[in-house]
Amino acid sequence: MKLIQRAVPLALIAGLGLTGCTSNAQPSSATGTEAGGPIAVSSTDTECTLTASEASSGTVTFNVKNDGTQVTEFYLIASDGNRIVGEVENIGPGLSRQLTVIAGPGSYTTQCKPGMVGDGITQDFTLTAGANGTVDANRVALQEDAVKQYQEFVAQEADALEAGTEEFAAAFAAGNVAEAKALYPAVRMHWERIEPVAESFGDLDPILDAREADLEEGQEFTGWHRAEKDLWVTDASYTKMTAAERQEIADGMVTNTKELVSRAKEIEFTVDALSNGSKGLLDEVATGKVTGEEEAFSHTDLWDFAANIEGAKTAFEDLKPLLKGTNDELSATLTKNFTELETLLAKYEKGDGYVLYTDLTEAQIQELSAAVDALGEPLSQLTSEVVK
Repeated sequence: MKLIQRAVPLALIAGLGLTGCTSNAQPSSATGTEAGGPIAVSSTDTECTLTASEASSGTVTFNVKNDGTQVTEFYLIASDGNRIVGEVENIGPGLSRQLTVIAGPGSYTTQCKPGMVGDGITQDFTLTAGANGTVDANRVALQEDAVKQYQEFVAQEADALEAGTEEFAAAFAAGNVAEAKALYPAVRMHWERIEPVAESFGDLDPILDAREADLEEGQEFTGWHRAEKDLWVTDASYTKMTAAERQEIADGMVTNTKELVSRAKEIEFTVDALSNGSKGLLDEVATGKVTGEEEAFSHTDLWDFAANIEGAKTAFEDLKPLLKGTNDELSATLTKNFTELETLLAKYEKGDGYVLYTDLTEAQIQELSAAVDALGEPLSQLTSEVVK
């Protein structure tokens, strides 16, 4: 989980239907950008420079390069300051990432976030009404099918998350440590499968999933990882919660999860949200799960790892028909790399779950990390293919 500074009630929604999507043609005033081409973004430690401040609506592509010394990320945010239209994160110094979104006419804000903390560097960005090109009806139907299938997946996982959270919260509040420990990683898999959706609600995500190490000054430690700490930490220097304190955490988890589930079912996805979300899940694996930072007390990171991969693969499988006949090579590569990563992860299955992260050797961690990286590069190409 990464902290988001803004309240984000409807992130991942591009706000357009699937018809009439066109490539972003830059107006003549957009100096430094070839008409019809991607918008180049240079992110440094102190600046966020774009080669254009406006473009035509429809399919919009940003080529983001990190010219600074810190890991950075880039956002396109709607005019209300709340809705994240699209984002790319974990861009290391000297590296580049592409962000492709479907967005309608209007005022937006771009944001680079050096160090991936704080409010970042923002500037205004405008999308003008673009002329709709010829739309392939068959392709639109495939896009609509992909979105429908993924929305059903999100609803199913959201319902399971709500039911599981209620069960976990009851065990935790009652002080049933063994039961709560058993439920913890299994229930969290429902969260992790749809993590881009969960993270999109910036007012709920931090109070449900913030890690203690990521808390900012004055921020209260609540949610899943607060319960995790109380269940697993046995150090004499740590004071266990009282029954009343456990009940308060449990009640908050249930109430906020119910709100998150309600909102998640109202999201109207577009194909770019599926593909960008798939890559986002892989980024979560690379930056938190494969490093052992997510489950700092329980060390159940491999449950999260597996769920992130399952969620990413589901989005890809829903989008896969859009690659048939247009980029069969990418489809085959992604299918192969997902299979290889799943096969590797299966080596660490134990009973109904996985071995603890602390049971892995450094060589095994590096092998998992390499497999994640191998999948990440081709997966980053998916959005530009499915929005055509």
